[in-house]
Amino acid sequence: MTTTPAPGRDGEPARHRVGARLAAPERAEQAVEWTDKLWTAVRAADEYSALDVIDNALGAGLAAETVLLDVIGAVQHKVGVEWAANRMSVADEHAATAINDRVIAALPRQRPATSRGKLTVACVDKEWHALPARLLAETLRLRGWQVGYLGAQVPTAHLVSQIHRSGATAVCLSAALPTRLPPAHAAITAVQAVGTPVMVGGLAFGTDGRHARSLGADAWAPEARAAADRLAAGPLPRPRPPHQAVDDLPHLADQEYTMVARSARSLVRETFQRLERSFPAMRSYDDEQRERTAEDLAHIVDFLAAALYVDDADVFTGFLTWTADVLTARGVPAHSLLPGLDLLEAQLHDFPRARAVIGTGRAALATRP
Repeated sequence: MTTTPAPGRDGEPARHRVGARLAAPERAEQAVEWTDKLWTAVRAADEYSALDVIDNALGAGLAAETVLLDVIGAVQHKVGVEWAANRMSVADEHAATAINDRVIAALPRQRPATSRGKLTVACVDKEWHALPARLLAETLRLRGWQVGYLGAQVPTAHLVSQIHRSGATAVCLSAALPTRLPPAHAAITAVQAVGTPVMVGGLAFGTDGRHARSLGADAWAPEARAAADRLAAGPLPRPRPPHQAVDDLPHLADQEYTMVARSARSLVRETFQRLERSFPAMRSYDDEQRERTAEDLAHIVDFLAAALYVDDADVFTGFLTWTADVLTARGVPAHSLLPGLDLLEAQLHDFPRARAVIGTGRAALATRP
């Protein structure tokens, strides 16, 4: 159960990017030509040509928001798709993302005569995939908002302190990976406790926003334009009074999430050791293969914990089927995931919800085409 590693930018240890890619945008027809040209430049790691593409697109009359979302955003989405299909290396993906960051910074900005108000945009703690949040922040700036963009993995305490200093009237939080839902919930409740409403976005919250609702967010948007439209339509509703996580998610009272999350390292270690005993071929793995296998097991446990947190087996099965596709693209049999699931489930005999989630994931793998 090994794959070619693809660590995130800035040293993010997580290789799996299920939910991390931008949803394919509804692109303006006139943007397609420029998207293709930017893709060519990005694929060649040619920053100067990429900047020329953006300058020429603006010169041809494309609105800055169209360039931002329908050209740059579309190219970044394709980067994620190509990496998952094993048609881009980790180095290629990092170079492409860095170039997209650079061309966003080069977009012209005009200070509005009057500001619509102050907003804070940030990624939740431990979330490294910052580009979706940055696309939102730049969209809001283009539409006349004064935006404090805080970037990736913002600790909740520091986020609240920044809100006090800035006087933001609303906070927009981004999370791409479902494993970030517990810290997202903590951030939502902490920000609401100081009287500031929270809008959330990103694939971690589900394509239909189901986890935004279950975590008690005041609003959810599927993408940057929808978020900007919602904020322009009027103030977000006032948040509820301070409350605890279990008030939103009563199932947390069974402590299954807490126990699995706290014992994650020991679960991974024991599952790895049992795999070695059960499958002697593992003993011939080199150091990199062993490291990749341990990472795969760690991600399985992390996504299991996230599924337990929100009581949604789809969080786990979505991760497993996505990982199976990535493994297949890299020449690794997807059924190599099954022994680890079996050995993990054996350790969780006192956790009925966890066992049910693993069983659902196993069934999803069995029915894969």
